[in-house]
Amino acid sequence: MKRILSILFFIIFSATNYISCKRPYQPPAINVDNKFLVVDGTLISSVDSPSVFTLSRTAKLTDSTFTFIPETNALVSIEDSSGGTFGLVETTNGNYRSTPLLLNPSDKYRLKITTFNGEQYASDFVEVKQTPPIDSITWQQQNDVMIYVDTHDPLNNTKNYRWDFTETYQYEAPLNAELSQDNGTLFYVDSTNQTFDCWRSVNSTEILLGSSVALSQDVISKAPITIVPQNSQKISIRYSILVKQYALTEAAYQYFSILKKNTENLGSIFDAQPTQLIGNIHSLKNANEVVIGFFAASSVTQKRLFITKYEVANWNFVDTNLDCGVTSIGHYPLPDPRFFVWDYPDPAYYPYYFCASSCLMIARRECVDCRVRGGTNQKPSYW
Repeated sequence: MKRILSILFFIIFSATNYISCKRPYQPPAINVDNKFLVVDGTLISSVDSPSVFTLSRTAKLTDSTFTFIPETNALVSIEDSSGGTFGLVETTNGNYRSTPLLLNPSDKYRLKITTFNGEQYASDFVEVKQTPPIDSITWQQQNDVMIYVDTHDPLNNTKNYRWDFTETYQYEAPLNAELSQDNGTLFYVDSTNQTFDCWRSVNSTEILLGSSVALSQDVISKAPITIVPQNSQKISIRYSILVKQYALTEAAYQYFSILKKNTENLGSIFDAQPTQLIGNIHSLKNANEVVIGFFAASSVTQKRLFITKYEVANWNFVDTNLDCGVTSIGHYPLPDPRFFVWDYPDPAYYPYYFCASSCLMIARRECVDCRVRGGTNQKPSYW
């Protein structure tokens, strides 16, 4: 027994000394704070869709939380190969928007940026790719709902495709309030200001690519777009997805493929190692400066799909995160006009309904106001 305890003590002592001698390795690269310029956006040829570019700066790898660092107050413009230019307007911090543009397919275009501190950047001139229509958006359900896109180019000119999408879904508050309040005044809700039904839109964040280069025909069949998990709130009433399609040059496709691999397919020893990302946007003052982004131009085609809760099987959304108990409070008796004054001291609560001439039922705001979850109570025009 003593021999076993001696061996155990020796093992523990050795392990403790081994751990105490280990020193974490801090690669120099993780502390570098280069603040490279990041350019995200596509020049779109469309009478309906404006072009939007987001300018930001990179952060250090040691930053514990993701921080978006917008590049504000820059001068952003598009120049064509004929010498014409048109500017973009900063709408929110780091986001620059054009009016809808119908580009000349025989021209080439480039992006030009002058930052607030005078740094100048420009992209290479690129052609405007013409995007074929989306043939169909389909979905299948096993447990989750899987959404696919089909497309083809009969002229065999496209080959490389990129998609993004916007999901919009209708949802309800747990309680259907007959009252609401604005600046301390109670009012009865109607169809224009109700807070029971809301619609929320969410943009895609993944890089979605497809290529027919290896095929004899320019056909993309059942390219996966997204998955809606079973029992998600997104299809608790009605769900819509608007898919947009862009044609890519071979250079743009290669860039986005590397970007996808570097950002989405890392995390285990079996994943591909990061690859150097080289775009087509450059500093005009320092050829060695790294700029992250690729300027591409194309027309855009789009198609929308709707799915209702009656079309899916075994779909039961249950919100277990809310405690929606209601409370009655005494108030001013009618006909005193102050009855419609809302002065409850806890802002976490909102009016629900009148329970009598001298009392009011209240509940937590997230239980009676669907807008708390990020949606709007105004029905979209396409709904």
